[in-house]
Amino acid sequence: MHYPTALLFLILANGAQAFRICAFNAQRLTLAKVAREQVMDTLVRILARCDIMVLQEVVDSSGSAIPLLLRELNRFDGSGPYSTLSSPQLGRSTYMETYVYFYRSHKTQVLSSYVYNDEDDVFAREPFVAQFSLPSNDGLGGEGPGVDGSPRSLGLAVLPSLVLVPLHTTPKAVEKELNALYDVFLEVSQHWQSKDVILLGDFNADCASLTKKRLDKLELRTEPGFHWVIADGEDTTVRASTHCTYDRVVLHGERCRSLLHTAAAFDFPTSFQLTEEEALNISDHYPVEVELKLSQAHSVQPLSLTVLLLLSLLSPQLCPAA
Repeated sequence: MHYPTALLFLILANGAQAFRICAFNAQRLTLAKVAREQVMDTLVRILARCDIMVLQEVVDSSGSAIPLLLRELNRFDGSGPYSTLSSPQLGRSTYMETYVYFYRSHKTQVLSSYVYNDEDDVFAREPFVAQFSLPSNDGLGGEGPGVDGSPRSLGLAVLPSLVLVPLHTTPKAVEKELNALYDVFLEVSQHWQSKDVILLGDFNADCASLTKKRLDKLELRTEPGFHWVIADGEDTTVRASTHCTYDRVVLHGERCRSLLHTAAAFDFPTSFQLTEEEALNISDHYPVEVELKLSQAHSVQPLSLTVLLLLSLLSPQLCPAA
């Protein structure tokens, strides 16, 4: 292929979209908390970065905090519309929490969801499992060879959906709950006949709650196929006096892992230029997130100004005079 022609092909074909999945312990989220202007503004900016966000430690008994937060999110920057999916209140006593998924409804939809049946009462707050569709722009769908008969590369054509399993452990029983989370994975993967699962949330999986020695003995660490993409030692806490990797994202499944682009904790105080005191009004945790790179090879991409200028420079070689 002629060099300029090959370059043009790469420019036009190199289309991919990022799909970001996040988890955030919002630390005792109530109506009174989100009614504070700076808290609301910061939460909205955090949520707007994600295609799917799992909020934990929502303790609003009024039922008004999430609708208010959703309203402000949908007014924010036009990246929505967003919808929400909430679990029932979960807990063993008068202290109850809710898991809440915020998701961009033009990019993904909830296919199914359920609260894990915790018959042995292992979890203080049992996982609220949800299956989400993933956007596919190549129009192929399913597995098998591509349209030209060649093997199709891994991408959303072969991963139309993904299962999310959030968990907020209690610090008193971290090891017990995380070992039970492996059983949840087995049930979920059988339920949906899919190994492509993301386990995520405030696992309290570090420091005084779980030593490194005990962490490495978890079935989620010893069994093959699980990839802890928030590295041990990465700080997920806001306070300067702490340095703990409490919040985690664990990927399972070859197809899911093949799409992984980045994974990190989001240091929102630095990004939004907040003091530690201001940040602690939001939460004492950072959100954690993974970004999947989704193929859209068959979609038409808008050309940037840089690309248009490059094409204009190449045009004499691309279209030689007769």
